[in-house]
Amino acid sequence: MKTAIYSEFGTPEKVLRTDDVDRPQPGAGQVLIKMVLSPVHNHDLMTIAGQYGFKPELPAVPGTEAVGVVEALGEGVTHLKLGQRVAGGGEKTWAEYYIGAAARLVPVPDSVSDETACQLVSMPLSSKMLLDTLEVNSGDWIAINAANGAVGKLLTQYAAEKGVKVLGLVRRDAAVDEMAALGFRQVVATESAGWQDKVKSITGGAPIIRGIESLGGEGATQLSSILADGAQLISFGAMTGRPLKISAGELLFRNISVKGFWGSKPPVKPERIGELLGELVRDAAAGKLVLEIEAAYPISEVAEAVRASGEPGRKGKIAIRGN
Repeated sequence: MKTAIYSEFGTPEKVLRTDDVDRPQPGAGQVLIKMVLSPVHNHDLMTIAGQYGFKPELPAVPGTEAVGVVEALGEGVTHLKLGQRVAGGGEKTWAEYYIGAAARLVPVPDSVSDETACQLVSMPLSSKMLLDTLEVNSGDWIAINAANGAVGKLLTQYAAEKGVKVLGLVRRDAAVDEMAALGFRQVVATESAGWQDKVKSITGGAPIIRGIESLGGEGATQLSSILADGAQLISFGAMTGRPLKISAGELLFRNISVKGFWGSKPPVKPERIGELLGELVRDAAAGKLVLEIEAAYPISEVAEAVRASGEPGRKGKIAIRGN
């Protein structure tokens, strides 16, 4: 079978290649899945670069989430069946076939597209878990940068359902209009001078008590500048690959605190994760949760896929397709 693979850590489009390997076999509690679509997530790219929270043994096959069709069942798996479409976490999903832990797989209703299903867990679940931990109430203001990304849009949607107000920051002026066309109107671009005044105009000067930071580098500086004294900044990602930059004065004199959030070590109970997954499947089946794919590339063009993932102005994820 064809698979993407890398033998050294580095720039993804330089170290990724395609190889032919034997099809894996499922063990106890596992399922062999024929991959249909697997998204290119930022954490996938950081893992390939050797910059994520863990480093796989090399050579490694990338990919952490997909939708596919059950091809074979391992010992003890009784709640899934052959030919069933499933989504969820897996390992080495940028391949024609991959192994998934049966307990982490979610059957996908026919009404849910492959494009939505392949992204059903990672970003939506992280967004819901993050909102669960923010300790905010209806009427409170929070802010998030990279607001035009998947997490930014999802968090804004889920927060609105709870009455929490979200101020989105984007880096390009054009992204403000792009977001408005999607119905997100409380968005400000940091590209032009005076953007902080636009923030105050939207919030009416109300305190912003939480900031979700996904850029790294100067993103943290910009975000902290609009937070209220005593607010909390949550480091959620590092899209720029740069160290988080925030002045000592923000911490010392404004009492802003900083904490991290990593979905791989969620600060919520397992039963709550099950509840949230159920909500996601119901939302997707009802058409309330629709996640777009900008383009899908065959495994043989994996280097081009990861390059395209870094292009600004995308309307959806880049994905790898299984055939």
